[in-house]
Amino acid sequence: EVTPEVEKMLMAITGEMTRREIQKKLELKDEKHFREFYQQVAVKLGLIEMTIPDKPQSRLQKYRLTATGEKVLKELKKGKNV
Repeated sequence: EVTPEVEKMLMAITGEMTRREIQKKLELKDEKHFREFYQQVAVKLGLIEMTIPDKPQSRLQKYRLTATGEKVLKELKKGKNV
């Protein structure tokens, strides 16, 4: 089940983005809240993936949509006529 938070995040991601870039685009200040309700949920659902999965703590870490994430985003946009 895709939460409203994850929906917003999928709409915000373009290409590969750092956690900080995504947070800024969503205008979220609280890093812990972002990780728990947006980032980790989307990763668990297989909607986004890390660019460096073997180093989750890397300062160079970025996130991008998976094929599933792209599909869900397309459906969301179709439903909202975006």
